[in-house]
Amino acid sequence: MSEKKYVAYVGTYVHGSSKGLNVYDVDVENGVLTERNEVEVSNSSYVSVSRNLKYLYSIEDDGVAVFKRDKNGDLGRLNSVDIEGMRGCFLSTDYSGRYLFVGGYHDGKVTVVEILPDGRLGKSSGWSFFTGGLGSVAERNFRPHVNCVRPTKDNKYLCAVDNGIDQVKLYRIKPRTQKLVLADILRCKRESGPRNIRFSKDGKYAYILFELSNEIKVYSYNGEGDTPEFELLQSVSTLAKKEDGSVSHNAASGLALAPDGKHLFCTTAGENTVGMFEVDGETGLLDRKFVLPVSGDYPKDLVIFPDNQHIAVANHSSNSITTFKVDYEKNIIMMKGKPRKIETPNCINIWPVPDGEDIEDIEA
Repeated sequence: MSEKKYVAYVGTYVHGSSKGLNVYDVDVENGVLTERNEVEVSNSSYVSVSRNLKYLYSIEDDGVAVFKRDKNGDLGRLNSVDIEGMRGCFLSTDYSGRYLFVGGYHDGKVTVVEILPDGRLGKSSGWSFFTGGLGSVAERNFRPHVNCVRPTKDNKYLCAVDNGIDQVKLYRIKPRTQKLVLADILRCKRESGPRNIRFSKDGKYAYILFELSNEIKVYSYNGEGDTPEFELLQSVSTLAKKEDGSVSHNAASGLALAPDGKHLFCTTAGENTVGMFEVDGETGLLDRKFVLPVSGDYPKDLVIFPDNQHIAVANHSSNSITTFKVDYEKNIIMMKGKPRKIETPNCINIWPVPDGEDIEDIEA
């Protein structure tokens, strides 16, 4: 490992003494998080960073806030923008660093926010309400729920994962107008509940996590034609007991790719487990290695340390973060110390401090 300094950020709801965003020093070698300070953000449900690592973006009640990161990873608020809708749940940036994308779970909306040269956020635009069949949401709120927005690695399309109508909508961005133009729709099995999408290191494969069917589906991706092409290659269960797939209390929740791209991790609420899958570098296919308990309730998100040897899990309902050492030979995890208390954690990420260089492949 290099001597690069890393910092962890954990977004939380504001309950009790929580201020919204917790900052931790990261001991990479030993897999330890040490709380440094808290930053006031009204219900930080998700955070992301700029490609040059100089800025951190956070969902808040009134829209999105941007903070400048100093050489130690501490945060200073720059400005906030209103996304003209209900509070968002997911953030990502395009690979040019020009746009911030916001996914809206509550109103089913995708918003594009311009990133200004000085790091501040401009006005929001390019928003689009999802329309379509009811899908699995018919038993709940009768409307779409955009749970994840992430660009393809070639930066040609924005993937908007809709947990309510069981679709991934694929948009092009028109730079002049900053509007979203629908290019295609990846339709998923009804009541499967797609929740998150991540791409392989080379961008040739997509991994979609399904909350309700408790599985990861592997797709090949080709963006060379006039429209994006996704082909289903594999489906794997996220559950410790595959026969529990229809049990309603289980819900696949977090999805993270190891920094070296060789392993994919996921968490499942209900049975409260973390699963690890080895990634075949040639085919993109997954080989299940383990599904084990996380010693917490509702593991909403997880992150892999930069050394690929440790993981941290944000347990939303038990108000804790649990950390583990990964043993790749024995295919087990070993807990590192006691659970760290934190109120209603929503997301957890680890990033290096700014050093003046852009990082193209930021896991967020």
